[in-house]
Amino acid sequence: MAPPPSPSPSPSPSLHFPAASGGQQVIQFLSTALSQRGPSALPYAEETKWLIRQHLVSLVEAYPSLHPQSSSFTHNDGRTVNLLQADGTIPIFFGGVMYNIPACIWLLERYPFSHPSVFLNPTRDMVIKANHPHVDRSGCVRVPYLQNWVYPSSNLVDLVRSLSQIFSSDPPLFSRQNPNPNPNHPPNPIPSPPPSSSPPPSSSRLYSSLSPYSTRPHARVTEDPSEVYHRNAINKILENVHADIAGLRKAREAEIEGLFSTQAVLRRREEELTRGLNEMSEEKEGLEHQLQLVLMNTDVLEGWVRENEGRRRHDVDVDDAFEPADVLSRKMLDCTAADLAVEDCIYSLDKAMQEGSIPPEMYLKNVRALSREQFFNRALATKVRAAQVQAQVTSMAARVPHYTSREGD
Repeated sequence: MAPPPSPSPSPSPSLHFPAASGGQQVIQFLSTALSQRGPSALPYAEETKWLIRQHLVSLVEAYPSLHPQSSSFTHNDGRTVNLLQADGTIPIFFGGVMYNIPACIWLLERYPFSHPSVFLNPTRDMVIKANHPHVDRSGCVRVPYLQNWVYPSSNLVDLVRSLSQIFSSDPPLFSRQNPNPNPNHPPNPIPSPPPSSSPPPSSSRLYSSLSPYSTRPHARVTEDPSEVYHRNAINKILENVHADIAGLRKAREAEIEGLFSTQAVLRRREEELTRGLNEMSEEKEGLEHQLQLVLMNTDVLEGWVRENEGRRRHDVDVDDAFEPADVLSRKMLDCTAADLAVEDCIYSLDKAMQEGSIPPEMYLKNVRALSREQFFNRALATKVRAAQVQAQVTSMAARVPHYTSREGD
């Protein structure tokens, strides 16, 4: 059963930055690539860019044959994104001879939280070993280290070291010199350095990716374990410190957001309290004004009671008991009194007509005259009422600047 298709690099990648070779050039390239903004920005989280830079720098220091660069990567769903990759060769040792396996390590969008994707890049005269336990026909590499990738302990240096060990025990690439070997006699993929009297090496061999590709043996380069341990310890400490800083930053940002929300609530409540205080101040002024009017009227009534306390009831003139507040009120009172008086007179004429006390001609004549007078009284009362409303509006408009100045103070 054929394995499912794997994500693959775009057939024609367009590099956005040149490949870096030296350590300082690698640092400069990664700093430039990871600091891009806008449409050309790489799709990595801001809090992980520093760690990605450290991983690639450590990889180049341990394996100079791998070069970081930026290129286009196409996912299975057709999406194309610009990602970082480590392109070059992975050294392996087989039978005491060093070979270089062309490979490309892609750092996907969620790196380093998720594992990278590793692909072999065989040349035209190379072929991928059939039924390889860790490499499918498309060149996609699946090794236990990728399957067991754990952030933040996993890194690119240990990944390449694991790939080198696995491919050293089972090389994934062969040359095309013998594409149909005898299945009963599997080809020997290792070209052993032959002595002068020995036969030539097998025609089907592991293909080296040295430039130019050759099978020249190299001595194994060993590192001082103490230096390796020291470097790994420093990287581990830096990763932990960076993770702690990122966590503290997120916590502080969340705390700041909470404080901003609380500040907004407090400002809104301050505005509500200020508005309520102003309304209460205006209401207090209105009540004080009403209280003054009530006190003034009380004094007037008490004075009138004292003046008329000893008089008899029939000695008090009802018309003099109450006085209108202004000219318009006096006029409204006169119009209303005249209207009601005419109404009473017409009622009396109706009674007299029903009893036969007055003839119909006299009744109609008097009713016509009274109705005319009543009409004019009601028309005048309507005009007086409109004048009173206008006076009230003018008085209210005159008090607005007073309240505005008090609020400004």
